[in-house]
Amino acid sequence: KASRHMTPSHKTSQLCPNCRRLINRDEPTCPYCGIRSPGVWWKNHAFLRLFQEQDSFLTGLSTLNIALFVLSIILNPGGTSMGMNPFGFLSPDNRSLLLLGATGTMPIEALHRWWSLVSASYLHGSLLHLIFNLIALRQIGPLVIQEYGLARMFTIYTLGGIGGFLLSFLAGVPFTIGASAAVCALIGAALYYGKSRGGSYGQQVYQQIGGWAMSIFVF
Repeated sequence: KASRHMTPSHKTSQLCPNCRRLINRDEPTCPYCGIRSPGVWWKNHAFLRLFQEQDSFLTGLSTLNIALFVLSIILNPGGTSMGMNPFGFLSPDNRSLLLLGATGTMPIEALHRWWSLVSASYLHGSLLHLIFNLIALRQIGPLVIQEYGLARMFTIYTLGGIGGFLLSFLAGVPFTIGASAAVCALIGAALYYGKSRGGSYGQQVYQQIGGWAMSIFVF
């Protein structure tokens, strides 16, 4: 009898997608954290939850970049550069990068791959290139998420990458990859926030992010 009583309760309960406390699936708002409609499917989908939690999102974005870098090497290990130059160490073969979505005048004009304006942001030309961009993403991403929200941060990141590669295409660059344009868009958003916020905190943000802007330029 007790078991029959618990079954309906188990079926109508769930963990809140935000605070992870046990709640009723039909609650209009979570009684613990106040999130609206905690029972809707898209807030509880494992993949879509990445776009709600800062740490999970940044980890997922970094993992995607790392996975594609490893895949670009696996596709043609014989063409991978192992030179002693740190900027070229573990450089994937251009054919692997083209297959995975490198952009530029050659992929777009010859192969009509306009979608490569998006995919190229997730490919990298060397191990150092990958590490530098991931460190920048991990340092700047949380600030932009905090001040703009996760959805806007991802929008800035994506449109920044597209805009950078579109400029490269218009400038006649034949083959290009990397998250630098997307990271620079985050830097621009953070600089704008620091300048418009003002005060000691705004100035601190402006100076710290300005250091990243100089590093990206030198790199």
